[in-house]
Amino acid sequence: MADSVNVGFLAPLSGRVESWGQPGLNGCRIWEDWLNRAGGLLLGGRRYPVRICPYDCGYDPERALLGAKHLVHQEGVKFLMMLGGDTFTPVRGFVTDNKVLTSTLLPSDLSPDTPYLIAPSELHPIYNVTGVEWLSQTRPELKTVAICSQMDELGRPSLATYRAAFKASGIGIVHEVQYDPDDTDPAPIVQPMLDAKPDILCWSTSYTPMVHAMTEYAHAQGYDGQIISCTLDGYERLVARTSVDFMEGVTFQFPDFDDPLLREKAFFFNQPKAFYEEYSRRFPGTWSSVSWEYAAILDIWHAAVEKAGNVQSLSVMAAMKQLGHVTHAFGSAHWWGDEFFGISNALVGDWPVVTIRQGKARIAEFRSISDWMMRHGTVLKREMSDLGQMWHQRLPPSNRPSRAQRHGADG
Repeated sequence: MADSVNVGFLAPLSGRVESWGQPGLNGCRIWEDWLNRAGGLLLGGRRYPVRICPYDCGYDPERALLGAKHLVHQEGVKFLMMLGGDTFTPVRGFVTDNKVLTSTLLPSDLSPDTPYLIAPSELHPIYNVTGVEWLSQTRPELKTVAICSQMDELGRPSLATYRAAFKASGIGIVHEVQYDPDDTDPAPIVQPMLDAKPDILCWSTSYTPMVHAMTEYAHAQGYDGQIISCTLDGYERLVARTSVDFMEGVTFQFPDFDDPLLREKAFFFNQPKAFYEEYSRRFPGTWSSVSWEYAAILDIWHAAVEKAGNVQSLSVMAAMKQLGHVTHAFGSAHWWGDEFFGISNALVGDWPVVTIRQGKARIAEFRSISDWMMRHGTVLKREMSDLGQMWHQRLPPSNRPSRAQRHGADG
């Protein structure tokens, strides 16, 4: 074995999706330093340092494949972390053929033909149902919503999930805008949504620059209703550019890690506040929804590697599954996914609902994704199918299974 165990970080470190890549690498640097200061990875009675090897794919599919080949063949990585989505599609065959254990932040990448792919950190976009349900129960006067989403591998499953969540909560969808991911002008997107006079504006999983542009546009037009979004990275800048009153109650899904409600959670490192404080000191002003997620994945991988006693993909995956209920970022979680992804390689547990209170993100409540799925899974399956997001619909035509093989995946 080499003197270090190398881990690949293949994600956008530049471009419009940078806020879902670079902050994650920053968090991994803290994790790397903490682990190596503690002695490193314990294998066979010997400790090895872990080295994070980054490659900027800029959310470009061709660069993603070049990066995967470089990290595997040149850097010898034993584990590959990715954002996923459009950048995973060209990499799928390569990591499978080379048996490279790979993680994604997008469980919609999962399918039976990706046996070495895991989604252990977040259940995007399914956790967004928790925010919608909480909003409908705490503000029952909100009856209508206008939704927008960019139409790519991040946006489509998010749009399907929000459709299902609003329908399950009895909130009527009065307008929907599907826009090109390269669009940068918020006016043609937001103005028709405002014209429909909804009680809620929903940005789905729009990229951070568009979330900011659309929020500022709504503020400039005098909108005073509810806003909900998957992420709200850099929300402090939005508060400064709009107002504390305008941003009050905006709902999303990612907390700051100095949140009081995280103190009682079983957690990677068991010290989220210390992680947040070191991150803020070393990388000021860059905290985002992914700052902790890749580090949380590394913690689960680390535990499985030491349990397996080696870094081979099959052994590490078996150790992960043998762990049973795994502690992920927000508590106990279990492996799940056969019904929606054709393979149970995603961790599902509770997820926080976050709101802006007096200019600061605060967890309002933790909600169970599993409970919502038990009650409304058929609604979500129908909306996913309508947008072609069920696992069997996303496979290349030559790989698609028959109806009998899908075991009821059509619902």
